[in-house]
Amino acid sequence: MIRYNLKQLIEKKSLQEGRKVSGAEIANEIGIQRSTMAKMIRDEGYITTTKTLDSLCRYFGCRIEELVTYED
Repeated sequence: MIRYNLKQLIEKKSLQEGRKVSGAEIANEIGIQRSTMAKMIRDEGYITTTKTLDSLCRYFGCRIEELVTYED
């Protein structure tokens, strides 16, 4: 199963910026629905596009390997 590491990335970005980064803020920045972002943060197995994954990598300044992991 593929898992999103968004909680960890949000926590890291919040620490770097010295403020709480919200899912709604991220959704607005990358152009997706807040409900979509919430599902991805909760790691509900949400199916998304490569465009969204690319936007998230750009937002967090990370590689795809940091954004998603594969678990058996």
